[in-house]
Amino acid sequence: MLSKRVKYAIKTLLFLNRTNNASLFSAKKISENERIPLKFLEQILRELKQNKILKSERGAEGGYTFMKDPADIKVLDVIRIVDGPVAMLPCASLNFYEKCADCTDEATCGIRKLLINVRDSMLPILDTSIADMTKSEKFPI
Repeated sequence: MLSKRVKYAIKTLLFLNRTNNASLFSAKKISENERIPLKFLEQILRELKQNKILKSERGAEGGYTFMKDPADIKVLDVIRIVDGPVAMLPCASLNFYEKCADCTDEATCGIRKLLINVRDSMLPILDTSIADMTKSEKFPI
């Protein structure tokens, strides 16, 4: 299940992209426009800034804007930054693989095979960029 943190991070990036980077937006303005609790949003913004997705400027006219081109920001990257692994089990993960303690034979494990198929089906869809989501009719905002 997608966490609220990821959902809010994506909503924030879509909001900033819809403005065509016209100006800086404060956390308060983003919070009000996207109905995201301010304290929660501030944590998300800090994480996106630490991962060089967003940059911020201080002061009365300050706020947040993109550091990275929205065409280069994939939903998959945002999920991994905010929540970590995309796979439903560590043994089915590409980037966060861990052997299951209770598994006797990964090669024949039906659960692992199923979840690898789920992962492989999801990855191309989640590889959609923030820019593509903003302009695509498939993802009305």
